[in-house]
Amino acid sequence: MSKLENKIAVITGGSTGIGLATAKTFIAQGAKVLITGRSEENLANAKKELGENVITLKSDTSKLADIERLKDYIEVSIGKIDILFLNAGIAKFFPAEALPEDTFDDLININFKGLFFTYQKLLPLLNDGASVILTTSGVNTKGLPGSSVYAATKAAVRSLARTFASEAAHRNIRVNAISPGPIETPIYDKMGMSEEELNGFAQQIQQSVPLNRFGVADEIAKAALFLAASDSSYVTGTELVADGGFTQV
Repeated sequence: MSKLENKIAVITGGSTGIGLATAKTFIAQGAKVLITGRSEENLANAKKELGENVITLKSDTSKLADIERLKDYIEVSIGKIDILFLNAGIAKFFPAEALPEDTFDDLININFKGLFFTYQKLLPLLNDGASVILTTSGVNTKGLPGSSVYAATKAAVRSLARTFASEAAHRNIRVNAISPGPIETPIYDKMGMSEEELNGFAQQIQQSVPLNRFGVADEIAKAALFLAASDSSYVTGTELVADGGFTQV
């Protein structure tokens, strides 16, 4: 039997990268999935790839009005949900002395504030026994140069996983985090670096990974499946690290 048969899942940031790969995995395991994203084009492409068992909704995690609209849509058109994967996020790297204020605000508003309020608004729509998954990052412990605010937002998300798990335990709702290491996703193209800078950054990171390669989104999707399914029924408040040993060795 499929691991997510008849389950309803919501994935923020689900039109590309880890979110898209996870949506594909969840659907293959029997779930119906709603994905959000900021780009109509990416959502349309995802819809073509994922087929009839996906609903796409344009929604910007950094805008509280969009989060409210997402909640209203789910409440009216779907009802209750079983899996909430709060995956939407951005990565921008600057040394502390060069970080612009607008970049600081974007990182906080999308990676931390938006995630928090999406959880807050959708919590009443979660079935008892639901699974919530938060995307954090290995840099929340690594101290990678240039990552100060990005890493701080991901450390905040790791902290939220613990508190959310404690607060939701009375409803048997499990809350866990996934900590991906370097993964081949479009997020690297949005970091604001030149091609030369990006190649140098990627080479530096890869040399720090004991498995000596970047991961792929499907590997993180499989970790998300474990946390979403009953296989992890006694797991809550934890951080599942999937980073090729980047932060562990």
